[in-house]
Amino acid sequence: MAVDKLLKDEASEEKGERARMASFIGAMAIADLVKTTLGPKGMDKILQSTGRGRQVTVTNDGATILKSLHIDNPAAKVLVDISKVQDDEVGDGTTSVVVLAGELLREAEKLVASKIHPMTIIAGYRMAAECARNALLQKVVDNKADLEKFKSDLLKIAMTTLSSKILSQDKEHFAKLAVDAVMRLKGSTNLESIQIIKKPGGSLKDSFLDEGFILDKKIGIGQPKRIENAKILVANTAMDTDKVKIYGARVRVDSMSRVAEIEGAEKEKMREKVKKIIGHGINCFVNRQLIYNFPEELFADAGILAIEHADFDGIERLALVTGGEIASTFDNPESVKLGYCKLIEEIMIGEDKLIHFSGVEMGQACTIVLRGASHHVLDEAERSLHDALCVLSQTVNDSRVVLGGGWPEMIMSKEVDELARKTPGKKSHAIEAFSRALQAIPTIIADNAGLDSADLIAQLRAEHHKEGCNAGIDVISGSVGDMAELGISEAFKVKQAILLSATEAAEMILRVDEIITCAPRRREDRM
Repeated sequence: MAVDKLLKDEASEEKGERARMASFIGAMAIADLVKTTLGPKGMDKILQSTGRGRQVTVTNDGATILKSLHIDNPAAKVLVDISKVQDDEVGDGTTSVVVLAGELLREAEKLVASKIHPMTIIAGYRMAAECARNALLQKVVDNKADLEKFKSDLLKIAMTTLSSKILSQDKEHFAKLAVDAVMRLKGSTNLESIQIIKKPGGSLKDSFLDEGFILDKKIGIGQPKRIENAKILVANTAMDTDKVKIYGARVRVDSMSRVAEIEGAEKEKMREKVKKIIGHGINCFVNRQLIYNFPEELFADAGILAIEHADFDGIERLALVTGGEIASTFDNPESVKLGYCKLIEEIMIGEDKLIHFSGVEMGQACTIVLRGASHHVLDEAERSLHDALCVLSQTVNDSRVVLGGGWPEMIMSKEVDELARKTPGKKSHAIEAFSRALQAIPTIIADNAGLDSADLIAQLRAEHHKEGCNAGIDVISGSVGDMAELGISEAFKVKQAILLSATEAAEMILRVDEIITCAPRRREDRM
């Protein structure tokens, strides 16, 4: 007996060819969306939220664009995920990974149309990805032993990463900032100790790196403006018990003098708490919550700098860099870990006063202060710099470097082509398709720069048949250039992550032969 209906009313399913087409089309549409942002001449997108305030973001960072999209197509969601993972893992290459996965699926669609089974395509793609990775591995350069060369490698990588972002005009300046900041980390990939502060005003060129930690707060009235050899207590505690705040409680009194007594008792309680805090032998108190007038007065009398309402991110980072811990009770001074720094003083950036902690316990801490024309520019500058910092901190650990500008894709494409010629059977078609997909990246870089991509790719292919070739696309002069001379380098880890993630995502989408959409859960009528 045939089953008439298996799924609920509003559930739907698509099978076989239709499901595969829906997946391919969704993934290719996402790839086409971010394709124009690839390369040094990539364009930006404006993202406008539909929420209150209609917030606007201007960016060409693949992960940021895709994160903001609300997508219905399940295959497109897979590509959004790989770009997010790429961003978390290595920080850069978020657009390339989506574009490569999109191109692999575009090629796969043609193969499926010519009656090649998806499993055959997947097997071919796997062989090709392995071959491409080995081709890159043979060409990597590792200068970790020579500090000068390694530092110049890092500068080149930072400049290459920044050249496709808003900071491309001042990329030397920002590359130097990023390399200095990462070199201070001494091999750690914890970017928590590099703080980025954005202050509108001035131009991007006025941005600078400051050793130490800057807290975006003002020093209170009547408190010391400068403290040397500071002992810092970082806390998250309520400093407003000089008010009766038992919610919903009523206090009945028979005369005003009784109200004064209650207030007096509250004040006494507060005085005791402040006494306990001062008893820790500190000269700086930083609190996450507000410090009301009365305790602030007590701290000022004791010559202690009290900073209130430091945002949570701020105090967590401050505790980390000064070597202290966040306290909330003060009964046992010996169990509280204080933070230390050599000097606390007030500084001015633009029109704003900030508090500067220098000579902090954690030597690798530093702050990058970004200046720029508007909040949109500063947000994009921060995203760009964050990408560069991520890539550099990963490169310090895995110091293998390859050239950029479409060179790695051409190297991989050439090797994969050779493999296709040696491979018998239908797999060879899939391997050849992989090689074409790899060449799509330099093609798109050239297209985005308004160059004749067909001509340039043909020239590049011819160049790469020579031994020891360093040719890539030089978008500035609009021709094929020597990447080693131009100093265009990329981290091997980024390229490897792009290759493997894109192949795995394409493979996953290729395996799909049915899409089942569940029926939404109905809310029962409670009337």
